[in-house]
Amino acid sequence: MGWSTRQLAELTGTTLRAVRHYHEVGLLEEPERRANGYKQYGVTHLVRVLRIKRLTDLGFSLAQIQDMGDADDHPEQALRTLDAELAETIERLQRARVELALILNQSTPTDLPPELGQVARTVELSEADRAFTVVMSRVLGTQSLQAYADMLREVPKHPSFTEFDDLPADADESTRQDLAARMAEPSRALRASHPVPDLGTDSPLGRKRAGETMGTAMRELYNRAQIDVLIRLEAEIKKLEA
Repeated sequence: MGWSTRQLAELTGTTLRAVRHYHEVGLLEEPERRANGYKQYGVTHLVRVLRIKRLTDLGFSLAQIQDMGDADDHPEQALRTLDAELAETIERLQRARVELALILNQSTPTDLPPELGQVARTVELSEADRAFTVVMSRVLGTQSLQAYADMLREVPKHPSFTEFDDLPADADESTRQDLAARMAEPSRALRASHPVPDLGTDSPLGRKRAGETMGTAMRELYNRAQIDVLIRLEAEIKKLEA
């Protein structure tokens, strides 16, 4: 006497869908069929599904189980690999819990790491600056991220910075040049007191990709007049430092 697909699923604590999927991916051989056309599973199938269930409960993927085959009932290397993967997962989840505790206790945003989340809660940022800060959280490495957060905390409430946030895309050249000139000194002083390390030193993306990502973000978040002001600002700062 054998078992139907439903009975096999019930015996093994799995689902009809799972059993059918095991067939589809080649983990479980097709059984013989009864005279009425229904599948009839035997003990071999039962043992196989129980083994698959046991291994998936431990954390193995179906692809990993397939690689193991049936010969080795103690796949030491696979077990050690899985153990290392689980250790990394546990560490990641522990870090996530620490961050969640900070978010809950300090009411910080969920889309930023703790360093920048605390800043975003206390510093008034324009919509574009806020979005750019999210991008920077990915571009910067640990050291640079902390330096960037420290810099944001000390951004002076200078009228020119507010004017920059409100600058229309059709601002004329004299307005853009005048704004860049007035932003130069407070910007230079801020950089001098809070230098951000070179992107190439610790960016997880590398210098090239980090620069490209920042450039793309700036072009999409700021209008053409603001971009022009930023270019002019660099020239004005160099004049002050000369």
